[in-house]
Amino acid sequence: MKKNRAVISLIVFVLILGLLGYTAVFGVGSDRSGSASGIKLGLDLAGGVSITYQVVGDEKPSDEDMSDTIYKLQQRVENYSTEAQVYKEGSDRINIEIPGVSDANAILEELGKPGSLYFIAQTDSEGNQNYGGTYGVDADGNIEIQYILTKSIDELMADGSIVLTGTEVADAQARAQQNSMGNLENIVSLTLNDTGTTAFAQATQKAFDNGESIAIYYDDDFVSVPNVQAVITDGNAVITVPSGAAEAERIASTIRIGGLKLELEELRSNVVGAQLGSEAIRSSLIAAAVGFALVVVFMIAIYYVPGLVASLALCLYTELMVILLYAFEVTLTLPGIAGIILSVGMAVDANVIIFARIREELATGKTVQSSVKIGFSKALSAIIDGNITTFIAALVLVAMGSGTIKGFAVTLILGIILSMFTALFVTKYLLNVFYALGVQSEKAYGVGKEKKTMDFLSKRYLFFGLSAAIIVIGFVVMGINKSQMDMPLNYSLDFVGGTSTTMTLNEDMSIEEIDAQIVPMIEDITGDGNVQTTKVAGSNQVIIKTRTLNVEERERFADTMTTNFGVDASSITAETISATVSSEMQADAIKAIIVSTILMLLYIWFRFKDIRFGASSVLALVHDVLVVLAFYAVVKISVGNTFIACMLTIIGYSINATIVIFDRIRENLRDKKDKESLEEVLNKSISQTLSRSIFTSLTTFFMVAALEVFGVSSIREFALPLIAGIICGTYSSICLASAFWYVLRTKLAKKAAAK
Repeated sequence: MKKNRAVISLIVFVLILGLLGYTAVFGVGSDRSGSASGIKLGLDLAGGVSITYQVVGDEKPSDEDMSDTIYKLQQRVENYSTEAQVYKEGSDRINIEIPGVSDANAILEELGKPGSLYFIAQTDSEGNQNYGGTYGVDADGNIEIQYILTKSIDELMADGSIVLTGTEVADAQARAQQNSMGNLENIVSLTLNDTGTTAFAQATQKAFDNGESIAIYYDDDFVSVPNVQAVITDGNAVITVPSGAAEAERIASTIRIGGLKLELEELRSNVVGAQLGSEAIRSSLIAAAVGFALVVVFMIAIYYVPGLVASLALCLYTELMVILLYAFEVTLTLPGIAGIILSVGMAVDANVIIFARIREELATGKTVQSSVKIGFSKALSAIIDGNITTFIAALVLVAMGSGTIKGFAVTLILGIILSMFTALFVTKYLLNVFYALGVQSEKAYGVGKEKKTMDFLSKRYLFFGLSAAIIVIGFVVMGINKSQMDMPLNYSLDFVGGTSTTMTLNEDMSIEEIDAQIVPMIEDITGDGNVQTTKVAGSNQVIIKTRTLNVEERERFADTMTTNFGVDASSITAETISATVSSEMQADAIKAIIVSTILMLLYIWFRFKDIRFGASSVLALVHDVLVVLAFYAVVKISVGNTFIACMLTIIGYSINATIVIFDRIRENLRDKKDKESLEEVLNKSISQTLSRSIFTSLTTFFMVAALEVFGVSSIREFALPLIAGIICGTYSSICLASAFWYVLRTKLAKKAAAK
């Protein structure tokens, strides 16, 4: 690259950086598209809609039916936000909280009346029409058939014209398939349960013989009236939707919501304010700025010109992340913001790997230009393998996870793609630009020093023993906690439910004032720091969620509010609420983690041609999870929604660090000298990557430590176990993963030789 071109390239980059920065901060156009302020925020940061449904009927619903309904509603409302929450209130109510929206009526209109879906035969047993159609004009001026029932639902039910109800539909999905002409068409694929399969086979036989249709009727409206073109006996039906993919998705979604086991009616709906005040956002932004500044200073101090280049690429990474979060409509909660801040610290990892390789090449006497080229080439496999492994896990979490897990995974995928782009393309391009501008001295890039090989492997049994002791201590403390608290970990409302208390204050108080004045008194009553507060918009009504309160604690709560704040005791109502992380969601999370772990194992096996590398990585991950669990048990940190995101972050962080070391082992095994032992190869590989492991941990530590110092209490509860996880993940990658591989290789080799 010539100098003139380099100058132009640098100017263009700075202009792009400025333009994207302006977009990320201020946005484009009157609606501020692309700006950070336009990103959807969760209920804790921006408030949203709270809707309470009551089960229709006098009989008390079973726990199984309530659980099934909550789970299906959770899947439905995630169309609005991955951070939406659904939980039981009392014995026959379901509460839905959807962040980032402000029109409760619009949500209610779209959700309709859950549990009121019917499949209706066109004619009854005597041939009388159950519904008829007339031609009309829709809102866009298009001619359409408008259907109307000729009987009431009760009459249709009595004469057997209701073919199916929504409860007999196991699933409904919008898809695209090829028709008989070879063209793609939009369809809705229905899967029925056993009862529905039998009933539908009889109904479709009658409709097919008479050339009739079967209408899908929901919430006093016709969803679709498809003609029956074949007898369906296997419980798998297809509805052709000629009006497009969006309409197919609407029909599928409506059928799913109508397939609830219970029929619900709206009891109340409110627009609620943010659970946390502006102080939470302000402190998070301060933490982001401080952490980012520390990372930049560290990178420049350690890596000189490459560190400056990495910092510029990191600025671009941050701007693009903000814009993509807006574009993909990702809903951010406070833990989500913490995850973004954390990803900035982890984004430098690829740069650290590259720069370490460049210095190694400079140490052999190669030119700067040649070292940069070779450094990128040698670092490529470690970067790709580490990121693809984590990417596989994130894809599984998106496909199988729900709620916070899915939101975390989407953010992780964006971070992985952006970090690879900025490291492999932007950083490389900028290094070539600076070189062309005349920054060609080896001193500006730092020449690597010969690394002394440290004998990690000889201390493997010491490391094994230390880790085992920590894990055993963790299980012992969990046992003690179980006997004292009736649970091994300090589970929060998200996992075990609690009490939701609603009261009306005599004066208008902000969330900050409530947190400062009221919450400490409640914490004194409950002895628990996990208190969640929300305020109903446009009123003085406050909703306070705590762990489950007994009768005495509820009375103390009411007395405290009456005495200190003059609250009318009659305005204070308390209801037991279920966990927001349901057992089905927990099961989904466990399944997703198991599947992603298996796929990571298979990928590592495929890439490294040795399943023991994959097995060792999984063992290291299990170790990290158990150690962090021990940390949660000993310190008694609240285990809530952020717990899952924390564990997933630690797993992704640890696997990435382990693969970097395994990549160097693979390389050194290829170049192994005849007299060089396996132990020497492993010790050399760990020593060569030691600075990378430490430096990456430090940059990530800076970001998380800033959260711990400047964050609000909920952020600190997320940051503290992450700090423990970073230390643990670094330790397991350096001291355990390679030792696991060595033991597996030597033990299996001995057994194979003995046969």
